[in-house]
Amino acid sequence: MFDYLIVGAGFAGSVLAERLASQLGKKILIIDTRSHIGGNAYDCFNEDGILIHKYGPHIFHTNSRDVFEYLSQFTQWRSYEHRVLASVDGQLVPIPINLDTVNRLYGLSLTSFELENFFASVAEPKEYIRTSEDVVVNKVGRELYEKFFRNYTRKQWDMDPSELDKSVTSRVATRTNRDNRYFTDTYQAMPLHGFTRMFEKMLSHPNIKVMLNTDYREILDVIPFGKMIYTGPIDLFFNYRYGKLPYRSLEFKHETINTPVHQPVAVVNYPNEHLYTRVTEFKYLTGQEHPKTGIVYEFPRAQGDPYYPVPRPENAELYKKYKALADATPEVHFVGRLATYKYYNMDQVVAQALMVYKKIVEAGDDTSEKANRELARV
Repeated sequence: MFDYLIVGAGFAGSVLAERLASQLGKKILIIDTRSHIGGNAYDCFNEDGILIHKYGPHIFHTNSRDVFEYLSQFTQWRSYEHRVLASVDGQLVPIPINLDTVNRLYGLSLTSFELENFFASVAEPKEYIRTSEDVVVNKVGRELYEKFFRNYTRKQWDMDPSELDKSVTSRVATRTNRDNRYFTDTYQAMPLHGFTRMFEKMLSHPNIKVMLNTDYREILDVIPFGKMIYTGPIDLFFNYRYGKLPYRSLEFKHETINTPVHQPVAVVNYPNEHLYTRVTEFKYLTGQEHPKTGIVYEFPRAQGDPYYPVPRPENAELYKKYKALADATPEVHFVGRLATYKYYNMDQVVAQALMVYKKIVEAGDDTSEKANRELARV
């Protein structure tokens, strides 16, 4: 009998599997519907021998020393600071918008102090910040909003920013200096040998068994276990009792290009008429040396694997109904993006999983076959 059945072998499930096995000696079965571990952070070598991120770019960054030190048990790191350019008015300019962005775009030579005045002169102050449009025009005005945000957001979400919660564009900073790093976190690095290798080490404990290409519902009555940790879609767990929670999905078009370098930075955004939102070149992320290079185009889709919860008030209300069901199901811990209907960065998922582990320890960890019987009735 397994002490825990863990559904999902991404960050949330893998961290909890490792902690419960290595620290508490628990026997773990971790399963995934996909043919690999690592969730969306899975990386692999393509047919040309280039290390790629199958599900789009995953860049690790965090301000949490605890999270960084925890993951450092399973990987060495390669220092990496992420930089992004946006294709605007026929130029590639830094995003987040900074001093160089404005100077290049308008042919100016402003100083940092003058840029503050520039932003103040074009901003449209909003008494209440409710939508993603409000966030941007309140900071940098309508013209920069139109150039950098509106079309990108419409492609990404199939909605105008005026229809989306303020959290969508609040994630992107605006700077008055020349700092062109996309993130400013204390710890910015990439796993030296890739994410998949890190996950392999995380799940290498002898108490952990991995089962892939498996739907957990197929084994509920077959394999005995104590408690469950669930990292899949919460609405699926409850058989869509209140309807489906809306997500945006992505389609990826991978290409190998017969040149060592294709673009000047890892990611170029396209907030314009192109159907794709961004193009990523993986060698910047991996540090791999290779005579060819691998890129991926991202096309937002309404259907497909769930990637981004759609941040609208009615969706938050629908999630609350499922959260109430989850709270009434103490035999299951719901952890991670899909199980909590939140857009977490990787480090936030790790932090959440470590917190859940701490709560399990504090609660005394009472596993029993009663939990298995209760789950069969859900």
